[in-house]
Amino acid sequence: MNFQLPDLTPMIPELSMTAFALMVLLLDLLIKKKEVVALISIAGVALVSLTLFGPSGTTFGTMFISDGYSTFFKIIFFVNVILSILISIKYIAVEKINYGEYYSLMLFSTIGMMIMASAGDLIVLYLGLELMALSTYVLAGFNRHDIKSNEAALKYFLLGAFSSAFLLYGISIIYGLTGTTDLRAIASFISARDLTDNFSLLLSIIFLTVAFGFKIAAAPFHMWAPDVYEGAPTSITAFMSVGPKAAGFAVLGRVFMIAFASVKADWAAILIPIAILTMAIGNIVALSQTNIKRMLAYSSIAHAGYALLGIITANNEGLASMMNYLMIYAFMNIGAFAVIIMLRSEGFKGDSIYDYEGLSKTHPLAAVLMLIFMFSLTGIPPTAGFIGKLYLFVSAINAGYTWLVVVAVIFSAISAYFYLRIIMYMYMREPKTTVTLTTSFSNGIALGITTAAVLLIGILPSYLLDLAKAAIKGF
Repeated sequence: MNFQLPDLTPMIPELSMTAFALMVLLLDLLIKKKEVVALISIAGVALVSLTLFGPSGTTFGTMFISDGYSTFFKIIFFVNVILSILISIKYIAVEKINYGEYYSLMLFSTIGMMIMASAGDLIVLYLGLELMALSTYVLAGFNRHDIKSNEAALKYFLLGAFSSAFLLYGISIIYGLTGTTDLRAIASFISARDLTDNFSLLLSIIFLTVAFGFKIAAAPFHMWAPDVYEGAPTSITAFMSVGPKAAGFAVLGRVFMIAFASVKADWAAILIPIAILTMAIGNIVALSQTNIKRMLAYSSIAHAGYALLGIITANNEGLASMMNYLMIYAFMNIGAFAVIIMLRSEGFKGDSIYDYEGLSKTHPLAAVLMLIFMFSLTGIPPTAGFIGKLYLFVSAINAGYTWLVVVAVIFSAISAYFYLRIIMYMYMREPKTTVTLTTSFSNGIALGITTAAVLLIGILPSYLLDLAKAAIKGF
C-alpha cells in the first residue's frame, strides 16, 4: 500500500507558526525574563510572515486553500498579534500576570485564525475556529485574580460553545443535503440540483449566519462583547477586537461567496437586517457608556455592521473594500487601546472616560494620539477610517444599496458623539486627577506604527485598496 504525504507547501506559514508557538511554550520554562519571550515571539511572527508570499495552491484535496484572499487576512492577523504583543509587555507586568504562556496562547489563537482564512472545507473551518476560540477563552480570563476577568472568560466560553453548536448543526444539515463539506462541491451540488428554494438549505444558512454573527459580534449575537471586552486584560481586549472579528469575516466571505453563491438573494436578505441592527445597537448603546472599554466594545459592534456591507454587496468590489476596512480597523483600534494602556498604572485603572479629563494639559502627546484614533474611528478625513468607510459605502451604492448606505451614514453621524466626547474631555475640561502615564519602549513602537498607518493610509489610500483588489483576483 503506497502512502503519499500531501504537498504541504501551501501550509508552510501554519506549520512554521505552530513550531514557533510550541518553541515559545518551551522557552517559558528556560527564560526567567518574560520580556525576552515576548521579543522572541515577535521575531518569530516576523520570520513566519516572510513565508506568506510563497507558492499558493491547495492541499489535502481542496480542504486547505492558500490564495491571495487568505494571505491578505493572514497579514491582518500578523499585524494584530505583533501590535498586541508590543502593547502587552509592560501592561501584563503592571497587572502582575507576566507569564510566558500568555504569548504562546496568542500565537495558537493566531494559528486558528490562519486556518479559518484558508479553510476550503467546513470541517477545517471548524477546527481553526475552535483552536482560535479555546486560546482566546483562556486569554480573556488570564487575570485570574480579577473577578471581572473570570466573568469575561466564563461568559465568552459559554456563549462561544453555544455558537459552535449552531455552526455544527448548520454543517450537519449541509452535509445531509449535499453529501459533502467541501465549499466548491457544495456550490456545484446546489447549482446542479437547483436547491435555491430548499428549506433545509435556508435553515443551514441561518445557523451558519448565527455562528459567524457571534464571532464578528454582530447584533443580536453581540451580547458577550461588552462584558468580555471590559473584563479581559486590556491588551487581550485589543487582540480580540481585531483578530477573531477579521477571521469571522474571512470565513463569512469565503463560505457565502463560494458555497452559497447561487443563493445570494437569500443570505443577503438575512444579512441586511442584521447589519442595520448591528449599526443601531453599536452606535446608540455606546452613547451611554462611561467605561471606555465598554464604549469601544459597542464601537466594535458598530464597525462589524459597516463591514457587513461589503459582504452584502456580494461582489469582488465589496469584498475588497471589506478587507481594506478590516486592515484599517486593526491599526486604529489597537492604537486606541495602546493609549488606554498608557493610563494604566499601579492602583489606577484608567478605564473611565472621566480619566481623560484635561489630558491635553497634563500629557499633550497622549491626547494628540487619542485624538487621531478617535477621528479615524469616527471616519473624519484625512484619517484612514474615513477612507475605509468611503470605499465600503461606494461599493454598496454601486451594488444598488443606496438606501442602506444612507442608514449607515446616519448611524456613523451618531457615532461622532461618543468618539468626540473623549476629545472634548481631553481638550475642554480641567484635569481632576493627576494621571501618571505608564510609558514603555514597546508601547511607543506600537503607537508609532498605528499612528503612521492611520495617517499614511488616509493620505495615500490607493496602495492598500489595490493590494486588497489584487488579493481577490480569481476568487
